[in-house]
Amino acid sequence: MRYPTLILSVICLAFTAGAASAEKRVAFVVGNGTYKNVAPLPNPSVDAKAMASALRNVGFEVVEGSNLTRDKMTERLLDFGKKAQGADVALFFYAGHGIAISGTNYLLPIDADIKSEMDVKLGAAINIDLTLEQTMGDAKVKLVFLDACRDNPFAAKIKSNSATRSVNVQTGLAEMKSGEGTLIAFATGPGQTALDGQEGGNSPFTRALLANLTQPGMEIQQAMTKVRAQVNEETNKGQLPWGHTNLIGAVYLNGAPAPGAVAAAAPTATGSTKASDVELEFWRSIKDSNKPEELNAYLTNYPNGQFRSLALSRIASLESGAKDATRNLSSGIDPATFKDEANQTTEDQIGLDKGQRRDVQRRLTGLGFDVKATGQFDAPTRAVITRWQAARGYPKSGYLNKLQHKALLTEIVAAAPTASTDEERPKPRRAPSSGTAQAQPQPQQAPPPRQYSAPAPGPDPAGAGRFIGGVVGGMLR
Repeated sequence: MRYPTLILSVICLAFTAGAASAEKRVAFVVGNGTYKNVAPLPNPSVDAKAMASALRNVGFEVVEGSNLTRDKMTERLLDFGKKAQGADVALFFYAGHGIAISGTNYLLPIDADIKSEMDVKLGAAINIDLTLEQTMGDAKVKLVFLDACRDNPFAAKIKSNSATRSVNVQTGLAEMKSGEGTLIAFATGPGQTALDGQEGGNSPFTRALLANLTQPGMEIQQAMTKVRAQVNEETNKGQLPWGHTNLIGAVYLNGAPAPGAVAAAAPTATGSTKASDVELEFWRSIKDSNKPEELNAYLTNYPNGQFRSLALSRIASLESGAKDATRNLSSGIDPATFKDEANQTTEDQIGLDKGQRRDVQRRLTGLGFDVKATGQFDAPTRAVITRWQAARGYPKSGYLNKLQHKALLTEIVAAAPTASTDEERPKPRRAPSSGTAQAQPQPQQAPPPRQYSAPAPGPDPAGAGRFIGGVVGGMLR
């Protein structure tokens, strides 16, 4: 008799479906763009609305908001914290401006007016670490997505008002580590800036999340690999999402694949080492990169991947080349170059006109730090200058001073592009080759970038009482 077996199977399927539908899922989704004291961002509210809709479609209760003041953000966070108590999955999505000061990341409400580090710590900005700990601490699975890697719009003010003490104001968000059961994802790497996208659309990072995160049967870490590959390709390798994960077990936002599919996808007992389609896609997107952080991203996601040895070899080659370049140049460069930090004021003192700025951009491209020669030091250029500074051991700020500018002029050995209309006619992308200037198309210029970083949330044994006090107290510290 096969009927008892069939009936039992139906009961099991019904039980599984019931358990899935009973899962408690709560999301916080906010996009801030209409800033009152700095340049507005056109797309965060569009990003937030699209993300909220996608999450509701897969069973999330969403606490949503757009263009919120500090008080309104606090209200939404209190609501989210209460609803996320004991959640099976808690998800945090933020799009907008964020800043990093002395290694701590903060989100910016639209009414933020920051003139000093004290303003930040007294509550003008929202501490991400504290917020995640207090709102999501006891959720079983915690997913954090920060589309806030824009340039710090208050950096110059904070530095100018902190002349008597050392304050580390970063270009992008600081690195964050995830606690148990947590995934943290940023639109780009620590200290880097990300694009906002064309006005009225989604940012490259949010667009990739929407395309992959809620695909049926897609495991979350597999989805994030696809997100990284999509953003990297869409931005012509100008932006690579970064993340840190400490998840235990597989996480699916739109249903796990059928057991038969899982079995078919699982490695055999002999331990097949063939690369998956996702891994292969990721490797193809970064295999020719001259940015160690992109190759390290592959190793982070595939520590035992098929192309591990190739990635390690290329990273070693890039690092060796950077050290050799620095060593060969250092004999003719003022030692102060390696300790004097640059900022907007020091760069203004150089007095670069538009043509000289184009020359800087072409020289950076000739060294393998690809950037479009527009004559404007926009967000992508600042990010490239930061990468050049990091590779040469200079203080990372994204701005130049006279010594660093002189060092750059001394360093360049390859012939820089000479066409006066480089900024108008991008050349086709070419495979990089040693010692040869490269002209590569860059993504369309976007509005000012966002920034971010987040900490490792942990359990909150004191419950909702500690949560409410912690969030409000954190805003006032």
